[in-house]
Amino acid sequence: MTEVRKVCVVVTARPSYSRVKTALKAIENHPGLELQLVVAASALLEKYGSAVNYIEEDGFKIDARVFNVLEGENLTAAAKTTGIGILELSTVFENLRPDIVISIADRFETMATAIAASYMNIPLGHIQGGEVTGNIDEKVRHAITKLADYHLVASEGAKERVIKLGEEGNMVFNTGCPSIDLAKQVQNDPVLDFDPYEKYGGVGKLQDLEGGYFVVMQHPVTTQYAAARKQVEETLEAMIEVNKPVLWFWPNVDAGSDGTSNGIRAFRERNPGNPFHFFKNMEPKDFLKLLINADALIGNSSVGIRECAFLGIPVVNIGVRQQGRERGSNVIDVDYDKEAIIGALKAITSQPRPSGSGVYGGGDAGEKIAEVLNKVPLRFHKTITY
Repeated sequence: MTEVRKVCVVVTARPSYSRVKTALKAIENHPGLELQLVVAASALLEKYGSAVNYIEEDGFKIDARVFNVLEGENLTAAAKTTGIGILELSTVFENLRPDIVISIADRFETMATAIAASYMNIPLGHIQGGEVTGNIDEKVRHAITKLADYHLVASEGAKERVIKLGEEGNMVFNTGCPSIDLAKQVQNDPVLDFDPYEKYGGVGKLQDLEGGYFVVMQHPVTTQYAAARKQVEETLEAMIEVNKPVLWFWPNVDAGSDGTSNGIRAFRERNPGNPFHFFKNMEPKDFLKLLINADALIGNSSVGIRECAFLGIPVVNIGVRQQGRERGSNVIDVDYDKEAIIGALKAITSQPRPSGSGVYGGGDAGEKIAEVLNKVPLRFHKTITY
């Protein structure tokens, strides 16, 4: 009888959960795999939307919680948060004794997952490696690629890049992105069947969404963190001029997010009649339903590059945070400039809705990831000849 493999997935942030939700379910349902779920960092914090609540509501059992976020939201706090993560996750892995550990994407604190597993000789899988962006995520992503034994990438371009980085081709699998699995479910059932104000509360003006609305999700860029407040002010100035409701999501925990948050708060005080309503978080499927019914997404979130490409949602992508990522035809790129943002909004909403793109997969990534994890040889070394 084949022994069941213990797969330990570490979720560290709000977006990481939507990136991996269908893979968690597929691992949990696979007869050859046992899911071990660790929730850490900002995914545990109410300030950043308490992603842990949605994880539990979806029925997942959490095997360990790691509180490692150091307050400060600056570069020093990010480094120390990662260091605490290594300390705490090492203990978690020692207790759970997984056969494989999974690190998700490229947020700064995911480095702790990769280092702890690698130093403990635990086989490491990495979801969404091989991509290119204009942020600290770029360094983190490629560093985890070199630490990882299995590469579960989201596109053909990412697969080619991981192999060029020196990884063995037979350990690189283009599974697509698990977030596209959720997007496909929403594509098949796009009705906005909930009241976002009633269900998620938030702060700001309550407006009728029947006539259309915009969604904004803008995070600080860690390599430009000192400019975060000025950057978000340009977007705020642009969005206050639109004649539609604006649903705005709070930034991630990154260096510079204090600047982004303070810029938003100061702007609200100066403009009490603004058309904005602010949310901390939503269940992944609800958020995608909100997006598919929106006129456009504005900001610099990877959801504009991934899920919105698949769903054909117009996107005004601001700045360098997503620079280099493969794109669909749904994106207009602009700098942090009020007039450029307004111009892009006018252009993108005056055109026909863009066609969907399968650049990040077709909606079956979770099942593919579970199958790969069930079949790959268990190893924590590399046999590459450079």
